[in-house]
Amino acid sequence: MSSASPNVVWHHATVTRERRERLHGHRGAVLWFTGLPSSGKSTIAHSTEERLHLQGCRTFVLDGDNVRHGLCGDLGFSEADRAENIRRVGELTKLFVEAGTIVLAAFVSPFRRDRVRARSMLPPGEFLEIYCQCPPEVCAQRDPKGHYQRAREGTIENFTGVSAPYEEPTGCELVLRTDELSIGESVEKILALLRDRGIINLSRA
Repeated sequence: MSSASPNVVWHHATVTRERRERLHGHRGAVLWFTGLPSSGKSTIAHSTEERLHLQGCRTFVLDGDNVRHGLCGDLGFSEADRAENIRRVGELTKLFVEAGTIVLAAFVSPFRRDRVRARSMLPPGEFLEIYCQCPPEVCAQRDPKGHYQRAREGTIENFTGVSAPYEEPTGCELVLRTDELSIGESVEKILALLRDRGIINLSRA
C-alpha cells in the first residue's frame, strides 16, 4: 500500500544510514522470529536483545502482542488482517534498519507470502528469518495464557496451530529447535549468525 499523490515526495536526510551505523558500531538489520504461538519467539528475542544491549548495540524488540495494542490495534485475526499486520510491521522494521538499529521482530506471521513481502522491503542480507520450531503439543504445554485450550474449546477463533494454519519457512536463515535448545543456546546461535553476516563485530558480542 503506497500513496498515489504526486504531492508526496521522499525527503532525504543529511544524517545517512551509513553515518548512523558508524556511530553505533554495527549494521542495521531485522531478526524476524516466526513460529507457532508459545514457541519461544518473544522470550528468545528479548534475551537476544539483552545480550546485544549489554554490548552497546542499538536494538529494539517489536512484539506481536505489543504492536496490536497500538499500531495494529484496529486489526483482527482474519487472513486479510494478518497480512496487513505484517505489512505494517515490515514497513516499521524498514525504518528501524534505516536508523541503523538491529530490530528483533517476534510475530507468528503464519503465511509465507507475508514473510516474503516483509523480506522484500529490505536489501538482500538485511532480513534474517529465524524459525522457532516447536511441536504444537509442546507449545500448548508452555502456553501461559491458555489460548490453545480455549481455541480447542472453540472460544478463540482463527488461532494458529489449532483452527488456523501455519506455513513453515522454506528458506530461513536459522532454525531453532526450541523444544530441545535452552534459551541461552538459542541466543548463542543467533549471535553467531549476526557475526557470520558481518552485522555485529566479533569483539562486541
